[in-house]
Amino acid sequence: MNRWIPALDTRVICPHLWRTRLMSACAFLFFGLSLGPAAGPAMAQSGRSFPPQAQRAVLQVTQAPDLLLNGKPARLAPGARIRASNDLLVLSGTLTGQTLLVNVVLESGGLVKEVWILSPEEVGQPHAKP
Repeated sequence: MNRWIPALDTRVICPHLWRTRLMSACAFLFFGLSLGPAAGPAMAQSGRSFPPQAQRAVLQVTQAPDLLLNGKPARLAPGARIRASNDLLVLSGTLTGQTLLVNVVLESGGLVKEVWILSPEEVGQPHAKP
């Protein structure tokens, strides 16, 4: 005869597993939060490195994926990556209408493959020509 048995809570069946998971989650959060501020300034001071084929340009997204690159029409490649000054990925739609100084890498077909939005410190540094 089949009898329905209600799902038992793992805290009741295996209290040591629940306690272990809780302790490991707390340890992860504690060490992650305590090391986060220490790693942040060190990473910020190191700066970003750009590939040698990167070109400095003025970018304006008119309507994604269409944009103006140094005043000339251009288009984002499928899977193009746009990185903000904090090196996080940015969606092209959020940049519509903004004029930004960037470093750009183009594909062989002329599509924009990678974009790095420059911070004020990076704008002041000279750009090495490929």
